[in-house]
Amino acid sequence: LCRGGLAERLCRLQNRERSAISFWRHQCLSDDKIPSDKSGVLIVRILEIFEECTIQVAICQQLEQSPATLSPEDAVINAEEPVLKVLFTRETAAHLKSRPQDVIHIYPPWQKLLLQNTDVPVIMNTYFSQKVLRSEHSEAREKTYGLTKMLIRKNIISLAQTFRLDDVDDKLHQESSDNQVPCAPQTHNNGDSKQHPLAVSAVNDSLLEMVESQGAVGWREVQVQVVIQRVYCLPAREGYRSQTHGNKPLLSNGGMFCRLCLLVQDAYGMFSEVQLQSLSSTDDVEQYCRRWEGKSCCLAGMKILQRTTRGRALGLFSLIDSLWPPVVPVKVPGQSQDSEMMTTNLPPPSFCYILTVQSGEIHVEVDEEEQISNLYQPPAVHGLKEILRIDGCNERCSFWAQVLYQRLQTKHSVPIDQREMLLFVTDSTLQNVAHGIPKVVAVSVTASCVLSTEIMEALSAGSQLVFFKDALWGNGRIICVERTVLLLQKPLLCSAAGADLSELTGPVRLDELDSTTQASSICALRGTVVGVNESTAFSWPTCNRCGNGKLEVCPQDRELLYCNQCSEVVTTPVLKMQLEVFLSCPSRSQSTVKVKVWHEIRAALFVLLTMLLFLQTYEVQSVLGKEVGLLNCYVHSITSHPNCVVLEEIVLL
Repeated sequence: LCRGGLAERLCRLQNRERSAISFWRHQCLSDDKIPSDKSGVLIVRILEIFEECTIQVAICQQLEQSPATLSPEDAVINAEEPVLKVLFTRETAAHLKSRPQDVIHIYPPWQKLLLQNTDVPVIMNTYFSQKVLRSEHSEAREKTYGLTKMLIRKNIISLAQTFRLDDVDDKLHQESSDNQVPCAPQTHNNGDSKQHPLAVSAVNDSLLEMVESQGAVGWREVQVQVVIQRVYCLPAREGYRSQTHGNKPLLSNGGMFCRLCLLVQDAYGMFSEVQLQSLSSTDDVEQYCRRWEGKSCCLAGMKILQRTTRGRALGLFSLIDSLWPPVVPVKVPGQSQDSEMMTTNLPPPSFCYILTVQSGEIHVEVDEEEQISNLYQPPAVHGLKEILRIDGCNERCSFWAQVLYQRLQTKHSVPIDQREMLLFVTDSTLQNVAHGIPKVVAVSVTASCVLSTEIMEALSAGSQLVFFKDALWGNGRIICVERTVLLLQKPLLCSAAGADLSELTGPVRLDELDSTTQASSICALRGTVVGVNESTAFSWPTCNRCGNGKLEVCPQDRELLYCNQCSEVVTTPVLKMQLEVFLSCPSRSQSTVKVKVWHEIRAALFVLLTMLLFLQTYEVQSVLGKEVGLLNCYVHSITSHPNCVVLEEIVLL
């Protein structure tokens, strides 16, 4: 806020006002009595209560200034005083918990507003109000009423009606019995669907209208119908990790705490992100995607966590932009439902409400038996070749690709669970291209992208076909960020848009090392051995069963090795090694090419080098000049001063 500006002054005034109200209420509770000063106190008896635009409106009868000893039931109604319409804010109403026939003392500085064309004055600024309980009968009645639910009429006024944008014949007030909802919070048994709180509430189809009418505190009594466009997981913030849903903690994925989220859209095209609380496993995300995406659902018990804009949440709005414009006509605010709906020339949303549940209960009702909504936009699947030709930036894309190799980015200053992972992928559209486009693409998976346990285990087992849904393309890179989902099965509903999605046949080919090769990529390498770095070469034996590299001498036979993990003697250990070899490559004739070889050696040339180096029966000149066939390598770095390329031999999945 600008120092000394109107907004800062208003903020200070509101803070002082809240402090004054809290102090006054605390003082009343501490004294356990009604304040003795009765000057200017307005005493009213409530006749009727209803709610409109988050304000509780009480139709009241003013009472005479009765002595403090007089019971409210004995107070005399002053027939000469007109009926009053008293306005209570949501916070004041929640504090008073008023009912018809209750007596309320309203302390200054209350104000009376006289409206034109009406005889009923309006009482405002009623923050300093107190409900009077003077007799034992009243206290008993209060305890009895506290255990029962009272229905309060709620007048739902749309923005279109407020600004008189509807047709003249539209009714301004819908006060049917369907809009009566309980004013006290309800608890219900999860196993009894008949007692669900949604059963008694009215259904709306506008997220914005619900926000405007219900406010940021929450939608306790009403629900809104939306379409689920996407289902995904988001990593939870630090303060969110201690929360639980019943007896189930928030799911943990490799140390990352996550929660299930829904991107929903209403009939007017407006989006909201609904953040639910927990899942039993990350693997549940795939089944929720299949069961919920494209279906209509009703939300209730929501509260606004945040109102975010395009500048604050680029990732969220890149996903929203991929779903815009709507595929079917949507309603236009301010026009009647019979008016012509629009799909073209609609401006993209500029803000979005982040919603969350008010308590441990998840108030999301999805009709899984219902047909897919016409408003649903399934992911548009493209070939990698087509994605690489997209000109835009921060574009969402979905594709089906074969994962050839995975590598965790080694940044020692960053915790393992926050490091990025590179997945090198390809598809038929890249493998069938002769020149100009790489045959393999690196996909960067950020720490904020939640991977299911099933995906992690599948990638560890070997090469997999993976469906990347809503990845981000920009600046020549494909990135999996928040709200990107990786699946082992293609969704039932997806739009291929004529892309070549045929599976790979035959061996996978990598691009050979040349002048266009970049760091942090994989390539095929061929050349001639021109040198071996003997100073960095070493080897170590490992267990042929579990791969343990810390073998010990067997106590019974010191000529044998023993594995503590297997608790057995290792008779045929696997020899692993580290070695650096310098190659001369025709494709990089001006560069020094250094290949790092780690762990178990599979290429025939390096098996020979292992035998020569570690049996001490060789001369380096005997291997110099040997030709090296195509090796699969990861490019660590490429420097121009000195002109050097550092690679590492890898084994594809």
